[in-house]
This record gives sequence, C-alpha cells and structure tokens, in this order.
Amino acid sequence: MPETEVEDLTILVVEDYEDTSLAMRLALEDRGYHILEASDGAQAVEVAARERPQIILMDLNLPVMDGLAATERIRSNPNLRDTIIVAVTAYSDQDYRARALAAGCNAFVSKPIDIEWLNELLTELLP
Repeated sequence: MPETEVEDLTILVVEDYEDTSLAMRLALEDRGYHILEASDGAQAVEVAARERPQIILMDLNLPVMDGLAATERIRSNPNLRDTIIVAVTAYSDQDYRARALAAGCNAFVSKPIDIEWLNELLTELLP
C-alpha cells in the first residue's frame, strides 16, 4: 500500500474553544492537511459520519457530548473503525489517558499542543 500524502488527508479538529480551534486549523493547514471542524461531541459524530476523515483530533472536555462518548459513538460506526482518533486535552493524568484509550483513541496529546510533535505522531499512526 503506498504511503498516504499529507495533501490527501482530512483531519477533523474537535475543539470547543474557538481560538484553540483556529490555531490548530491554521497550523495543520500550513502543513498541507485538509481541515474540518466541530465544536461539540455530537457535531463531531455527525461530521465524522458524513465526511469520513482519516484523522480526528478529539478534545475530551466538550459541551453537548464529551469526547469520550463521541469517540465511542464514532468507533461504533463500521465505516469509521479504522479512523485515527487522537485525544487532545489539558488533563494529563494516567486515569484520563487510560479512559481515552479504552474509549477507542489511538493516542493521547496534552495541551498546549506542539504542532511539530503532533505532525510526527500523525505520520507514525498513518498506515
């Protein structure tokens, strides 16, 4: 299977703080990714099902539906089982990390996000 080009990748950024979402979108677009956005967990589930992004950066502390519940819903969709989901949160304790991985996240990133490091992580997670 040929390596996926960054330009072909769509990332869904799920973040309820507009400034953080904008910063992530601009930094990732600058690296060539196509970016979709959602501001709560329910919207994330809807956008993921409709657009089928290859990667989801999921904030865990979200309104309407938290990121753990949204991740579980996304994982229950057969079309999205192979989607890479990275938990993004200000909480870094081991219990929260374990809960994120148990919900179906592939990796865990603490805020503030180092975009260079995130880009390397995404490259490692891609098939």
